[in-house]
Amino acid sequence: MILATDLDGTFLAGDAAARHRLYRLVDQHPGIRLIFITGRGLEAVMPLLSDPAIPRPDVVVCDVGATVVDGHTLQPLQPLQSMIDAHWPGEQVVAAAMRPFAALQRQDVPQERRCSYFCDPDTLAPLRAQIQAAAQALGCDVLYSADRYLDILPPDTDKGRTLAALARLLELPRDRILVAGDTLNDLSMYTAGFRGVCVGESEPALTAATAALGHTFHADAPGCGGILEAIEHFGLLASDDPYLHPPAQARADGADLVMVYHRLPFDEVLQDGVLVQRPPRSPNGIIPSLLSFFDGGQKGSWVAWGIDDPKRGPFQTHLAVDAVRYPTLTAARVPLSKQEVDIFYKRFSKEAFWPMLHVFWERARFREDDWQVFLQVNRKFAESTAAEAAHGATVWIHDYNLWMVPGTLRELRPDLKIAFFHHTYFPSADVFNVVPWRREIIGSLLSCDYIGFHIPRQVENFVDVVRGAMPAERLAWESCAPRFLTYGCAVGLDTMTTRLRVGDREIALGAHPVGTDLRRIHAVLARGDVRNDIFKLRREIGARKLVLSVERLDYTKGTLAKLEAFERLLEQHPDRLGKVTLLMICVPAAREMTVYRTLQNQIEQAVGRINGRFSRLDWTPVRFFAQALPFEEVVAHYAAAQVMWITPLRDGLNLVAKEFVATQGIEGSSGVLVLSEFAGAAAELKGAVLTNPHDPADLTAGLLQALSMPDDEATGRMRQLFDSVEYYDVDRWGREFLEAVRTSHPEG
Repeated sequence: MILATDLDGTFLAGDAAARHRLYRLVDQHPGIRLIFITGRGLEAVMPLLSDPAIPRPDVVVCDVGATVVDGHTLQPLQPLQSMIDAHWPGEQVVAAAMRPFAALQRQDVPQERRCSYFCDPDTLAPLRAQIQAAAQALGCDVLYSADRYLDILPPDTDKGRTLAALARLLELPRDRILVAGDTLNDLSMYTAGFRGVCVGESEPALTAATAALGHTFHADAPGCGGILEAIEHFGLLASDDPYLHPPAQARADGADLVMVYHRLPFDEVLQDGVLVQRPPRSPNGIIPSLLSFFDGGQKGSWVAWGIDDPKRGPFQTHLAVDAVRYPTLTAARVPLSKQEVDIFYKRFSKEAFWPMLHVFWERARFREDDWQVFLQVNRKFAESTAAEAAHGATVWIHDYNLWMVPGTLRELRPDLKIAFFHHTYFPSADVFNVVPWRREIIGSLLSCDYIGFHIPRQVENFVDVVRGAMPAERLAWESCAPRFLTYGCAVGLDTMTTRLRVGDREIALGAHPVGTDLRRIHAVLARGDVRNDIFKLRREIGARKLVLSVERLDYTKGTLAKLEAFERLLEQHPDRLGKVTLLMICVPAAREMTVYRTLQNQIEQAVGRINGRFSRLDWTPVRFFAQALPFEEVVAHYAAAQVMWITPLRDGLNLVAKEFVATQGIEGSSGVLVLSEFAGAAAELKGAVLTNPHDPADLTAGLLQALSMPDDEATGRMRQLFDSVEYYDVDRWGREFLEAVRTSHPEG
């Protein structure tokens, strides 16, 4: 069966259930081919090709039959396109011939090989003969629609004749072609002799014009519902065809809340050949916060990958997370091979998307083979999630590794409320658009009901990308103040979009900076061994000021520029020699991530150079540790430092800044936070000394300001910072995000 369908009012219309049923049928049935045949220009069709809910057509016929392209490559379908081109005199020639008809208004829509106009019907009627003559003089045809629209087209070009030529070219059996339309613009498809359906609520002129055509069916249901009626009416698929029946409904015992995160809420280790669970080693405060939503007995699932390796024994798809604390929460493990994890996460995510997201697009390496693995892994996550969720459940998906999950999940389970939180920075369109698959990614994200980012700037960057990819309407927005800085830093903004309409979908948006886990830091600071570590550090530093830097080894963190700025401080202010120590804790990358080796060598050389130039017998200016310290030791360093120096070139948020503030606030200390204004946290942490890491002089000046700051000013700044961090902790972040999801579509 070949479905050749108009779009507006036909394939894009009808109730949601009918659209989902037809789209699923076309997308999954191996015996159905799809042709879009529309008056839209190709440019206006392209956004539909990015929507994962809409099946990808095999052929796209645009401009009322004047443009014919392959639906997958978007390349012209030859020799058919060349035959049409050969008879088109050109846009400017046609426009000049129509210019004397002052009553005609050119339509401002994308189009090729046609010129479209509209005119008041009473004014147009007496001009028809003259317009026809002018078009014929150019060798063109005129096509009218609704008595007020007209297209000047190449000769013998309309939907019906182009479809007939396409059928001959591709050797499509005419008796298996079903055409679908709803306006007089589609009439030529029916008069060309194809079986056809005028869907419900079609234009009366089309219904009247096709009334006597025995091969045309007039459906009751509009849009997709009418097409489904016609498939049954003409017997184009067997009544027992398994693809005709809707998929099974959700399990009655499914989860009400599903977390979809690349990591499990526990670590898995092999112990004497047995896979055992241990508390996560990473100081990730988000995981405990997400787990807290299952304290009250809400039935839930946590979808994450598990390594499928025969050496680990039979793969277990479901495990209890913690039978005592979370008896109603199940870990649903997505089976991935080690190779899939290496490609999907360690290589592709980090070598393609990570540099692009942080505006280092020239470092990005895009491989089609890796993208295919990325799609496969995301589909596995979506299928596992669809199997876990109860009817109408809320699904919360996390971060860019799982960009393609929403689109597939919406296709599998249209009943779900899908929320997405983007933990990393989201760049503007001029950067994001370097991604070869940008339309597919945006199309998937727009399948969500709610999308959250850290700060308003990232929300607006996303909106910027969407508006460059497809027609979008900004439905609602709000002021960013007083919660966020507006004009006070590089990532500040005054207003933020909170709702978009794209096609027939509305997507709610919000800014939700992740908070820190104050309970955990309180508990760490109360430990005797940590108090002892703090005492030792303070005694070791003595009267000197300790400047602390804690970050992962990554070119986005600005580590090398920071070292060079510290070197300039010592050069330009010799009175600081022996009075300040920079302690750098730089967590190395995994050994297989070779992209960071050159950077690590450069950093180590800079440390050696600075210490070689300025060291004294009793003082080493830079103490550098290329290792991951336990969270307890990091907190001890937070407490002992007078200055926290965080200078990423670009960062989604930066939780280290908040952990430092939390530690200092709990301790009643007055350390100074020097923070890059390109970190997301800069938009909310009022009281920090903001610095531009791209400006060498400003980097040095920011550090000098912190080292020279009077105690009363430092105390006031820390009080302001701690008030914010204490109130907006990680628990509040989680609660506010889910509440925003719940209220984003009250009718749902």
